[in-house]
Amino acid sequence: MGKPILSAHFESRKPSAVRLAQMKYEERKVKPEAVINVGIGNVSLPANPAMQKRMFELNAPESPFATGVIRYTTTAGTEESQNAFRNILECEGFDTSKLHIQVTDGGSAAMELLLIGTGGPAGSGEKPLLMIDPAYTNYISFAQRTGRSTVTVKRHLSDDGNFTLPEISEIEEVIKTNNPGALLVIPYDNPTGQLYDYDAMKSLAELCVKYNMWMVSDEAYRELYYESDKPLVSIWGLTDADVPGIEGRRMSIETSSKVWNACGLRIGALITDNAEFNNRSVAEYTANLCANAIGQYIFGALAHESKEGILGWCAEIREYYKDKILNVYKGLKEQEPNLIVSSPDASIYTVIDVRKVVKPGFDAIDFILYCAGEGSVDMNGVETTLLVAPMNGFYDIKEGENNPGSTQFRISFVESPEKLAQIPELFVKLLREFEAQR
Repeated sequence: MGKPILSAHFESRKPSAVRLAQMKYEERKVKPEAVINVGIGNVSLPANPAMQKRMFELNAPESPFATGVIRYTTTAGTEESQNAFRNILECEGFDTSKLHIQVTDGGSAAMELLLIGTGGPAGSGEKPLLMIDPAYTNYISFAQRTGRSTVTVKRHLSDDGNFTLPEISEIEEVIKTNNPGALLVIPYDNPTGQLYDYDAMKSLAELCVKYNMWMVSDEAYRELYYESDKPLVSIWGLTDADVPGIEGRRMSIETSSKVWNACGLRIGALITDNAEFNNRSVAEYTANLCANAIGQYIFGALAHESKEGILGWCAEIREYYKDKILNVYKGLKEQEPNLIVSSPDASIYTVIDVRKVVKPGFDAIDFILYCAGEGSVDMNGVETTLLVAPMNGFYDIKEGENNPGSTQFRISFVESPEKLAQIPELFVKLLREFEAQR
């Protein structure tokens, strides 16, 4: 009797780069006294107080769950949860009068919808999603899951820690060759921490109009930028007055996870100014029935927050991260001046490149597995290890291409301040220990 056969897709699957270290560590038989996990952006800060209040009062008389009944919501999400996303944008100065908001199970579900809503037929290779590498690894994974194609233009991490955006002419050549259906930008970038300015967004928008592409902006970290002299950048700040023809082809991916500190709530949104796309996207999502009903209710508290409350919260979170990220950045350079550390301009991530420190043949995944599976060093009398994400999976590499991520790592600033302060010394100690036995 034969064994049941897995699909070719399942046969090919490996853990996401952001989960790899954690999964390996869970298998470890003898664990060190302490572990610092900055491999995934799993925010550890308390959620916004208005959301907390609802979370703690789910059985209050005014709660829709007071009777213990938890029903489906409409597929596009409750009006209140939609209005929470709308209120945030309006408080930040954006016109939402023409926007259509679809609430999804986290930003992840919105990513899948944009891929199947803008790409060619599954397996055809037509109308790929154009990304700027390195890009958030889940876009690559979801493209593979849905049978949609991706194509990339590459950024390069220079020795001074800056990622260089490709020339517009280079991006244009890729568009002419591959005829993508949409361009993805992450203005407050995951994984690099790079900040796109208005001029860069405008230039990319002009390409979208010229070549009739959708423009998709992942705005999970919109409020987290650390150059105070720069204005808030968003796809919703680009109108026909800036780029004639951009309206009607814009969409953003939103989430409760990062700025609002609610990763496990799994509430996101796909927002667009194109009514037809919204109608079809909601129709597609009816198979999912709806997003998390309790999560929508908790996030919906933000629909009633004042402008002062929204902006004040964002400023508080921004200052918290700015201080922590800068300290780790400086600490890494002090511990090992030859490390290349990406400039901490936005989001909650930094990329470390060890290419000038390690011996030939180094592979980031091997180091990750070493730290998770057997490595540890003494940190003030406590045996400690570190979990980070290898950058290999953030590059969409075709056969025969070299992967710059082989010497790069992404750090997420999600642990306590005390643990974050240990990262520079801990990372360098583990790296030297790994190199000594390699």
